[in-house]
Amino acid sequence: MAERSFAAEVTKLRAGAGETLHVEGILAVTKALLQSGVAYVGGYQGAPISHLMDVLGDSREILGELGIHFENSASEATAAAMLAASVHQPLRGAITFKSPVGTNVASDALANLSSGGVTGGALVILGEDYGEGSSIMQERSHAFAMKSQMWLLDPRPDVGAIADAVEAGFELSEASNTPVFLELRLRSCHLHGAFEAKDNRRPPMTVREAAESPRRAVDRIVLPPASFLHEKEKLEDRWPAAVKFIRERGLNEVFPGDGADVGIVVQGGLYNTLNRSLELLGCSDAFGRSRIPLYVMNVTYPVVDEEIVEFCAGKRAVLMVEEGQPDYLEQNLHAILRRADSPTALHGKDFLAAGGEYTSTVVTRGVDAFLRKYVPDVVTHTPALLHDDAATRVDAQVVKPRPPGLCTGCPERPIFSGLKLAERETGKHHVSADIGCHLFAINAPFDLGATTMGYGLGAAGAAALGAAGSDRRAVSVMGDGGFWHNGLTSGVGNAVFNRSDQVMVVVDNDYAAATGGQDVLSSHATLPARSTKHPIEKAARGVGVEWAKTIDDTYDVAKVRDTFVEALTTAEPGPKLLVMQSECQLNKQRRERPEREKARKAGKRVVRERFGVDPETCTGDHACIRISGCPSLTIADNPDPLRTDPIAQVLDSCVGCGVCGNNAHAAVLCPSFYRTDVVDNPTRRDRLLARVRGWWISLASRGLERRAASMEVA
Repeated sequence: MAERSFAAEVTKLRAGAGETLHVEGILAVTKALLQSGVAYVGGYQGAPISHLMDVLGDSREILGELGIHFENSASEATAAAMLAASVHQPLRGAITFKSPVGTNVASDALANLSSGGVTGGALVILGEDYGEGSSIMQERSHAFAMKSQMWLLDPRPDVGAIADAVEAGFELSEASNTPVFLELRLRSCHLHGAFEAKDNRRPPMTVREAAESPRRAVDRIVLPPASFLHEKEKLEDRWPAAVKFIRERGLNEVFPGDGADVGIVVQGGLYNTLNRSLELLGCSDAFGRSRIPLYVMNVTYPVVDEEIVEFCAGKRAVLMVEEGQPDYLEQNLHAILRRADSPTALHGKDFLAAGGEYTSTVVTRGVDAFLRKYVPDVVTHTPALLHDDAATRVDAQVVKPRPPGLCTGCPERPIFSGLKLAERETGKHHVSADIGCHLFAINAPFDLGATTMGYGLGAAGAAALGAAGSDRRAVSVMGDGGFWHNGLTSGVGNAVFNRSDQVMVVVDNDYAAATGGQDVLSSHATLPARSTKHPIEKAARGVGVEWAKTIDDTYDVAKVRDTFVEALTTAEPGPKLLVMQSECQLNKQRRERPEREKARKAGKRVVRERFGVDPETCTGDHACIRISGCPSLTIADNPDPLRTDPIAQVLDSCVGCGVCGNNAHAAVLCPSFYRTDVVDNPTRRDRLLARVRGWWISLASRGLERRAASMEVA
């Protein structure tokens, strides 16, 4: 159950030649794939292009009509290996995943693919997750393209340019027998625009037809001596063929400006940001009519030497706008210009930031410094963002950090509450974390997790610390998505093989929740096109785990705590597996809220559970907040004038998961939590019970009220 459905939008993908499509970037990519005669598509979900897989999934009917094979791949490596279908056959194939983690996982398959080369066009659509909005380590895809010599497209953020890049990518791949990366930044994936559609094309050869007519060429297989010749082939044949195609097709763009003797070279994906900066400086307009000559690198690898030399001819200086580090392109341009004995001065990160995301502020400051050095007369505006006093400075102590955390009602929160409570008895343990929502447990209030080494590598990260004979067992955490992606073999299987004495926790929330709620092998949903309902514990026992338990209700904090204590103290040797199973609250709410609202509007009785804190009972200890961290649990003024400590309070955002109350009970904190039922469209019985309860509460409290009144008089 993905977080967003494109069932309505995908109908636009049937548009034919002459029609104008107004769509989102990922819809433009999908339409371009259909127009290109793609034979098969696969990929692994992952931000920032997880929705591309959702679009393809919702387009399954259209894909089927065209004979296009589609798969949700188990991992990025699985997806990359699919492209083997294009090695011998004239099949166009495309895969998609997040980068750089996706390219890291898929690196073995991609390196072999690029070595032997392809016959049909092979396109790898990368979500370039770089910058402050990224959820991963800060690395660029450019290095991988250079390492394996795969061409890298970085189109301007425009739906028409993106669609053209998809089609050109297939053609470039076939012209040079080389797989191609198509790099899309987050803004490119989700910008909106219009472009003229073409007719969808059925692939000239389907994967079914290819399977029935197998082909084989030994010189395409990565095995000596052929593998030694592949490197020679890359340099002498594929590279020149790619450069020829790029020049003839004009994939890189030149905007000549009005004759200034300076210029700017920019990655295609940064074009909009650069133009906005030039607009703020009075050197361009919103439509891209720049006064400064621009060379837009819609292909950032390979760099076309002749085009660089031609653009720089007659210019005193050129600025290279390249996001991130190292400065691969700037170094490349330096080499090209020096070899050509060009007198043009090249600047880049001496004016711009050495690393980090190139926001409008960063680019504007760098471009302003460059232009004022060489052509100060063209700068007619000084935007406010260039002034140090553009925004009032606030002391760092005033603005408190707000790190990411688990959602309200998240079933993973009680897991870490239970572990914290268990550590009161067992002492602290090394916790090896993993990629996913559960990684937020490294922050307050849990403060659990010492390392994270990759998706599904939680157990592998604890391998060295899970040595037999240790006084305290290492604890590892991974999600159900990570378990099926990599964890079953690299983590669980490895622990079994080496008899690692660690406690492995698999958080089973029913989905690949962190990437949008996509289904996985162990999901409970019944799906017509995929096989689900495969228990994680059964899979782990299949590779040799003997001590394994499944907790099917993580909100039972006491049970979670006791199970942790048992796993951490049992004399049983070898790895211990705990499957903590409860449905992702976000997906649960997405499913249940529409049903509740429909029932409420139909006049049916609807009951919603909510929790609260009795203000007269709460002592203001706040241990409940420290052990939970739920966003709906906060503080409020104490109603008792004799107390100064604020009390705990439950906000209306509460979804009724009950963790706060369960924590209070399991940790023996206090009895101030209560549960209440909010009833819409109450029955006569509900109304009668409410009156009886109100009468009884009023009657029972009279003595307390009289006693309080007498104390006030005294």
